[in-house]
Amino acid sequence: MSAVWISFSLLRSRETHLRQLSVFSRRAVLQPLQVVSSLQKTWTPGNPTWCCRSLHVDSPPMVPGQSFSYVHGASSVSLLGQTVGQSLQAAADRWPHREALVFVQDGVRKTFSQFQEDVDQAAAGLLALGLKRGDRLGVWGPNTYHWILFQFATAKAGIILVSINPAYQLKELEFTLGKTTRPAYGDCDRQQTDRDCTCRGCDAGWKQTAPPGAAGPADQTVLRRPHQHTVHIRSPKGATLSHHNIVNNAYFVGLRLGFNWKPIRACVPVPLYHCIGSVIGGMCMALHGITLVFPSAGYDSRANLEAIQNERCNFLYGTPTMYIDMLGQPDLHNYDLSSVESGFTGGSLCPPEVMRKLRTDMNVKDMIIGYGTTENSPAAFVGYPRDNEELKTETVGCILNHAEAKVVDVSSGEVVPLGDPGELLIRAYSVMLEYWDDPDKTSEAIAKDRWYRTGDIASLDRFGYCRIVGRIKDMIIRGGENIYPAEIEKFLHTHPNVQEAQVIGVRDERLGEQVCACIRLKEGLDCSREEIRNFCKGQISHFKIPHYVVFVDSYPLTASGKVQKIKLREEMEKKLGL
Repeated sequence: MSAVWISFSLLRSRETHLRQLSVFSRRAVLQPLQVVSSLQKTWTPGNPTWCCRSLHVDSPPMVPGQSFSYVHGASSVSLLGQTVGQSLQAAADRWPHREALVFVQDGVRKTFSQFQEDVDQAAAGLLALGLKRGDRLGVWGPNTYHWILFQFATAKAGIILVSINPAYQLKELEFTLGKTTRPAYGDCDRQQTDRDCTCRGCDAGWKQTAPPGAAGPADQTVLRRPHQHTVHIRSPKGATLSHHNIVNNAYFVGLRLGFNWKPIRACVPVPLYHCIGSVIGGMCMALHGITLVFPSAGYDSRANLEAIQNERCNFLYGTPTMYIDMLGQPDLHNYDLSSVESGFTGGSLCPPEVMRKLRTDMNVKDMIIGYGTTENSPAAFVGYPRDNEELKTETVGCILNHAEAKVVDVSSGEVVPLGDPGELLIRAYSVMLEYWDDPDKTSEAIAKDRWYRTGDIASLDRFGYCRIVGRIKDMIIRGGENIYPAEIEKFLHTHPNVQEAQVIGVRDERLGEQVCACIRLKEGLDCSREEIRNFCKGQISHFKIPHYVVFVDSYPLTASGKVQKIKLREEMEKKLGL
């Protein structure tokens, strides 16, 4: 009896404390019920404490509650059970006359009702061509209206979209088509004899093939079977995502970013073939009614600034490299960027100095950082607009709703103490179904209990925020010392002459690897190798100071703007004669 009295006493004390916090979070007072469950589970004999802790993430966590490197994003907001097609239809019904899409370079503007009509016609056209539910259609092209049109049209017709990197060369394209499709090449307005085809820059010919009234049955096919897939190719693997994956990921990312309570006109220079463009861009448009502005078919820093100014964008999308390029424009201050309020960045680590410059030089008051992978549909951690500067510049945010994360020792797989680095694992509704037609690689990435191995080294703090240390594969091992490039890159960005820094490991006969810093200087400024090394002395450990300092004008990039460090390493080893 006394034990029961103590537990209720603790609960009353906890509830009083939570009510005091209600000024910060309207949902805080709802948490005592969760505390009951947590206490019951924690007191179960032999039940490890870390596996029972959950973090309520409908608002920023205010009370430190984590004691192990495990976090579960508890939420009072339910998962959605709708398809991609249903999401767009709901948006068209709610905001029929609101602009959904603007393609500046092509002069294309579509309201939600216009876009919905085009999607219905395109879906019917695909079915009229002989494509059937479960067939694959590959889209290989830049950011044009046809890309996003067929993203939604394939989903509505029950066809699997194969998202192909437009930077692929012939051999890469042959591999992708051989793995995921049986391609039938030809003009888009011709009947295809094979059931799989590749669409490159399709035109209105798709609409001409649609018989009257064909759009209805196409949509119903998907409504009856809401588990169609999208295959995002990451050569040599294709991450297979379901409607459930991407609809819910976009929904909760949009809630985290504040898309549900204010009108958004977002500048989107990120490629549509990538998950940031198609999910956090395209799907957020359908779920939250935001307007997407695409400045150009290919990436163009100046076009981005012009689009922000002329279209009065108040939200920005971009990878860190894209933001660095915009910040580096010599006439940046000639553009009117007063409409900008906030932005989102992901794809790779964003140096804190870049985040600060975005606020001072581009009027981005709230830059929100996120972390994820294509296999996670893509986001797993996202910050809150109300986070303080330290959280925005030092972490990649907090776990998303209905997702779990843990940090484990790379060798043993055991959960590490709070704050210690280890491999980050994710388990959630958003984890991909599989690598397409590749069970071996799927089993390597996803355990039987559905934990996905990210390959990233990270740590968690007491509030459940995540810090990314680096990639396991990018780690430099110099004479037995483990060195994470991201730490050195972060420091080098504080040098007044440095525009961007990328750190890699290069071959060394004695030590195994040496640290090489590839630095892009600000326009009109100069620097020497010794100046960089002297800047590091006394600030970072001696073994982290770059042995090689190479000044470059650019880096090898993927189509999504990520630096290709493998290619950069090859270039540097060749340049240095190693």
